[in-house]
Amino acid sequence: MGESQRTAGGLRRAMVLAAGLGTRMRPFNGQIPKPLVQVGGKALIDYVLDRLADAGVERAVVNVHHLADQIERHIASRQRPKVVISDERRELLGTAGGVVKALPQLGNAPFFHVNSDTIWIDGVQPNLMRLADAFDAGRMHALLLLAPTATSIGYSGRGDFTMAPDGRLSRRGERDVAPFVYAGAAILTPAFFAGAPPAGPSSMSPLFDRAIEAERLYGLRLEGVWMHVGTPEAVKAAEAAIVASAA
Repeated sequence: MGESQRTAGGLRRAMVLAAGLGTRMRPFNGQIPKPLVQVGGKALIDYVLDRLADAGVERAVVNVHHLADQIERHIASRQRPKVVISDERRELLGTAGGVVKALPQLGNAPFFHVNSDTIWIDGVQPNLMRLADAFDAGRMHALLLLAPTATSIGYSGRGDFTMAPDGRLSRRGERDVAPFVYAGAAILTPAFFAGAPPAGPSSMSPLFDRAIEAERLYGLRLEGVWMHVGTPEAVKAAEAAIVASAA
């Protein structure tokens, strides 16, 4: 643990987003929450929590809404990291609102922010370690892990961001195609949420835009292979990629 704590830049807390409805993940939808869908015999959320544990994270706040009881039971016995549930059963708070509610549990320091359904095959160095090594609170309100659109598995969108040589990010134009897609993992600071509503549902999108205007939104290219598992068909493609990487 000592080495992983050193290379993780001292980050000890994380937010894991597990409250989404997963409406495209049929036939699982309605029976299994998306974070518990298995890829290669392992639940998606376990890939995330295991990576956070390896990075030295001690506390992970996990928000829950859809089929919340199943997720709570699944992670109840986990010791590393220690899991704290942020309950959104009454109202789904959105990508930003869920984090704002959890900020008292996350503290005043930068923290990892990871979607519970994101999955990738690491390169030589774990990508969460690379994020921590590259993060600079003096320049950044947020550092996003970005995957190349051209080589990602299961992704057919137009991308999210363009990246300058120094890592600063710009939004994709409405009619454009961007080379990078947000891979669902980041390091965020409490300052990133300064303009968010103090309660209720809210989106991350305007916060990204505000950080871009302040020139404090940065990106890091993922090393390895990112897999977008938004559909049952994409799960099969991800499993094939995992098998191939282990061969």
